[in-house]
Amino acid sequence: GPAPLAHLPPRHQPGLPRAAALATLLAIDVAADKPKFTSSWRSPDASGVTFAGKKVAALVITADENLRVSGEEELARQLATRNIQGVPTYRIAPKEELTSAERARPWFQRMGIDGVVALRPVSREVTYSPAIWTSTDYSTFWGYYGYGYTTVIDLSGPRTDTTIAVETVIYSVTKDRLLWGGAS
Repeated sequence: GPAPLAHLPPRHQPGLPRAAALATLLAIDVAADKPKFTSSWRSPDASGVTFAGKKVAALVITADENLRVSGEEELARQLATRNIQGVPTYRIAPKEELTSAERARPWFQRMGIDGVVALRPVSREVTYSPAIWTSTDYSTFWGYYGYGYTTVIDLSGPRTDTTIAVETVIYSVTKDRLLWGGAS
């Protein structure tokens, strides 16, 4: 079953950040007993933003198609339990269209996507601080989208026990702003 959310720091409020935390834990095969966010940031612009009843894209940025599809399906299911219309990104557009922000944007617009929860496995150790969440690569969804796909990590190959750092970001597509970011 789902991992308990009691390990999240008190500054995490109910709602979308908790949904993203749970989705991160379920969408990516994490070996640790109690995975936790090692860093997180919340935009001052996030206050008052709600995705209840709205379409939110579930995006897993990876070259591993099996992980991407299963992760996006699970993330969409977790969003649906929170009264959010989770839409797996692989259902929005063909994968060839999704690797470029310029080609992906019209597909998101046609689907009426209001927000995005994106998960991206990262292989190297990255130090996350407020500075990373406010950098130009992260400040808008379309800026992050292009950056995220240029740094995709291939997780396919022989299976070994590996600790994978996962970056989770939540964007308002209508405002084109980062609302929340975390690393686990």
